[in-house]
Amino acid sequence: MKKVLSGVALLLSYGSFAQAPVNQKFNFHFQQTVVTQYQPGVHASYSGQNSFSTKEEAQTSVTSTFFIGVRLGKNTEVYLNPELAGGSGLSRATGVAGFPNGETFRVGNPKPTVYVGRVYIRQYIPLTHETTQATNAINQLAGAHPTKYLSFVIGKFSLADFFDNNTFSHDPRTQFLNWSLMSNGAYDYAANVRGYTQGVMLEYVSPSFAIRYAAAQVPLEANGAKLDGKLGKALSHQVEVEKPFGNSRIRLLGFVNRANMGNYKLATQLSTPDITATRQYSREKAGIGINFEHQFSDDLGFFARGSINDGRNETWAFTEIDQSISAGIALHGTKWHRTEDTFGFAVVANGISKAHQQYLNAGGVGFMVGDGKLHYGTEDILEIYYRYYLHEDHFWISPDYQFILNPAYNKDRGPANVFGVRVHVEF
Repeated sequence: MKKVLSGVALLLSYGSFAQAPVNQKFNFHFQQTVVTQYQPGVHASYSGQNSFSTKEEAQTSVTSTFFIGVRLGKNTEVYLNPELAGGSGLSRATGVAGFPNGETFRVGNPKPTVYVGRVYIRQYIPLTHETTQATNAINQLAGAHPTKYLSFVIGKFSLADFFDNNTFSHDPRTQFLNWSLMSNGAYDYAANVRGYTQGVMLEYVSPSFAIRYAAAQVPLEANGAKLDGKLGKALSHQVEVEKPFGNSRIRLLGFVNRANMGNYKLATQLSTPDITATRQYSREKAGIGINFEHQFSDDLGFFARGSINDGRNETWAFTEIDQSISAGIALHGTKWHRTEDTFGFAVVANGISKAHQQYLNAGGVGFMVGDGKLHYGTEDILEIYYRYYLHEDHFWISPDYQFILNPAYNKDRGPANVFGVRVHVEF
């Protein structure tokens, strides 16, 4: 088995130039992630349209992505990511705001679908002659990079590629699976149902700090597949400042989304509460987030995030969270002679605004939560995973467990227990 995997790695890394020269002209990478999750059912006094299932269930999701990079000039790069995704999340990816599988989407049809995830151009403008060597990686060409530069990105991408990053808690393919551990939970970052948008991103990067800004399209409908072309009425703006200090790093984020949003207070006043019936352009959702990480040693890292948005208008893109705080650790397995393995432990507390609570209690539903009424409590989540390497940096398996107290903020339901296993291949 080991020889077979080595041969596959050699074949797929040929286009990536594993021994990459300076200013690599082309690279090619591939990933596939399969996540299977099981939940034995939850206790509930009642259920609604978007409730987590009271019955035992299991679901599997799969994503496969090709990462192609081409250098057009010394400081100009183009990236293309065709992707295949299929399968489904537990309970149709509803019933929990901090949903337990970051690799699944609310697309309705579980049939595997091929689409273009990313296609963008990135232009660097060096501001110094000092350079550092960038490695050959996913959506990164190897070569000499200036230590201080301006960068300009235009095309189709995920805002999570550039904003709210964290060394220990950001990628559901290799780290924590829960949605509210991928990014700040209350950061309603602009994206279609599969997590991608179109826009522009500008950043200044230096050894002492970085600042970035992006303007990106929002979906035409809440968590919808199509993006809204009325840029004068519907657009997302975000700014992030990143500051390293010692073995720590802090990121401060602010965002404002404009879209054809509904209003929770107005929707609650209707005889049949319906957020979609109150939609109109010019409404906004604004929020802030803080993101901290610290490297205690080569083996142990810590992270913490906190975020809040105004919670007045409809959640539009990410998930139905108006306040969130999370923290956790990632520990490599050096002590037990498994250096490449990782143990992760994290806790999350998610909440929603008063207006959002009143809407759900009146019987309203969003695109992810809505039990018919609401006995409010914070949605508290614990997640544990262990990433076990089967072959160097290419193939690993990760058992995962999540405990969810008050799913969808409802004390009359749960708790939920989600058991999972993730298999990931990467070249």
